[in-house]
Amino acid sequence: MSILDAFNQYFEMIPADSEELKQEVYKLRYQVYCLERGFLDPEEDGVEYDDYDQNSCHYLIRHRESNCYMATTRLVLPDKQNPQKLFPIEEHSHIDNKALLDTMPRANLAELSRFCVSKTFRRRKNEQDLIVTNDADESRTINERRSSAHLTLALFTCAISMSSEHNIHYWYAIMEPALKRIFSTMGIHFVEIGPLVDYHGMRVPCVIKVDDLLTGAAKKNTDYLQMLTNNGQL
Repeated sequence: MSILDAFNQYFEMIPADSEELKQEVYKLRYQVYCLERGFLDPEEDGVEYDDYDQNSCHYLIRHRESNCYMATTRLVLPDKQNPQKLFPIEEHSHIDNKALLDTMPRANLAELSRFCVSKTFRRRKNEQDLIVTNDADESRTINERRSSAHLTLALFTCAISMSSEHNIHYWYAIMEPALKRIFSTMGIHFVEIGPLVDYHGMRVPCVIKVDDLLTGAAKKNTDYLQMLTNNGQL
């Protein structure tokens, strides 16, 4: 059974294209970023959102059996009315690889952010909560635990789907170095474009071309490519 088929048995990728689903996004982010990880100050209303959400698209991953949302991510899109409007990464880090950015049309550039997975489906804390395995949950079948290990790939699939819809070819991302290394083991090689910055912990500004992401992942494992393109549909 392929990674995609195994994943689809237990999970579903859902575009958060209604106000109701966006509220589920914000509630899940509140759970992860405010309560579980303490990165952001909790708000009284139990949701986490910022000004960038007004110009973003979002995805959720739902666990079919429990009907719970387990993961989410967003793309902060370029502002069509104000193309020079800064992305979060441009406001909170120093970018020194201007030559590389000059090759990336701003209308086709978005920022991948709020890439998060519920604590229920995360690995040991000392591994940065980066890869999902769910090994400790004996209530789930071996196949279900194996499929949950691919939530990280599925979040990239969600981002690729949003990119296809909005004509995005390049992603900004600001991430922990450990996360960048984990992605590299999957053949996904983000390029550093500036020095480390203290932004909810030490993080590095990066960029990647979506086509390069797909090429690198395919070289690592052809099954990854099937997952990332939703069996060639993206």
